[in-house]
Amino acid sequence: MSSAPDVNTARIGRRKAVTRQPGVPEAPKAAQSLGARIAARAGGGVMRVFLVLVALFWLMPTIGLLLSSLRDPQDIAATGWWKIFTAPSELTFENYQRLLDNSTITGSLGSTIMITVPSTVLVVVIGSFAGYAFAWMEFPGRDWLFLLVVGLLVVPVQVALIPVSELFGAIGIFETTLGVVLFHTAFGLPFAIFLLRNFFAEIPRELLEAARLDGAGEIRLFTRVVMPLGGPAIASLGIFQFLWVWNDMLVALIFADSESPPITVALQQQVRQFGNNIDVLAPGAFVSMVIPLAVFFAFQRQFVSGVMAGAVK
Repeated sequence: MSSAPDVNTARIGRRKAVTRQPGVPEAPKAAQSLGARIAARAGGGVMRVFLVLVALFWLMPTIGLLLSSLRDPQDIAATGWWKIFTAPSELTFENYQRLLDNSTITGSLGSTIMITVPSTVLVVVIGSFAGYAFAWMEFPGRDWLFLLVVGLLVVPVQVALIPVSELFGAIGIFETTLGVVLFHTAFGLPFAIFLLRNFFAEIPRELLEAARLDGAGEIRLFTRVVMPLGGPAIASLGIFQFLWVWNDMLVALIFADSESPPITVALQQQVRQFGNNIDVLAPGAFVSMVIPLAVFFAFQRQFVSGVMAGAVK
């Protein structure tokens, strides 16, 4: 019956053994590496100030374009945008009013949306179905077809411009919105299928087999299991495709309707036709840049998750 006091005595003895005795110097801490010290200071004020300065430097062209779009055209031609800090009262929104009155620019914004949104949706939808099929469905020639898709990644756009333009001219969709959408969809699909197939293949097989045992078919498996798990990769693909199509100028210059071209071609035509009409160019360029930035920041969390997918096990 005396076992309990003996146990307590032993615990007290061990605590005394690990307690530092008065007058005994504390053991020196292990030396930290340079990387550890920098990481430890990352949350401090110095690193934060540095990151803010880097962000401001990166945003400098955007800030300059925004301030230029708010200045009088004569002031833009005479001095730099930084002069606004000495005369802030000269800011005006008249340039944006002129932009709204310019039917060419406003029509080109509509054409850009009509091209970009379908091109992005088609690539995401078709790429998701094809990626799932290549990852988890068995059919003859699956591996050879996937190798063909991977091989199409190295085909440059410039090689296909002439034959595709002749093909589109023969079937009557040259210089139409449909032709530009089909071109962007065709050249976006190889990367989409390659990206999503590799991402879907990382889904645990046991998870899919458990769903099949519960009676899920391929469509239900794709919509209820694969699509939710592949959300970050799909969001990353959508952002890439949207930015690529929105900022494209080469394909739009050749395949788009010259009467209502996308915004990139319309701004270039404004420079060529009217010279230094900066009162329309500055706000037009800022608006064309703000929309893809808004899309990126709206899905940035999913974008980062998709880019980092597979990096950490």
